[in-house]
Amino acid sequence: MMTVGPENVEYEPEQFPGLVYRIRDPNVVCLLFSSGKMVMIGAKNDDDIERALKKVIKTLGESGLL
Repeated sequence: MMTVGPENVEYEPEQFPGLVYRIRDPNVVCLLFSSGKMVMIGAKNDDDIERALKKVIKTLGESGLL
């Protein structure tokens, strides 16, 4: 298992094939897969999804992964 940073990112390929990225505000969990697909869980409305997506894009961009 690998846990990185305060954003609570977990990757445990033996247990689950995707990266689990827990966002605190909004309270959303993003599941990122090697296929490029992403699933967001826990969003209460469309605004939560949009805010979470912007945070994921920013984090991936700053990490050089996007």
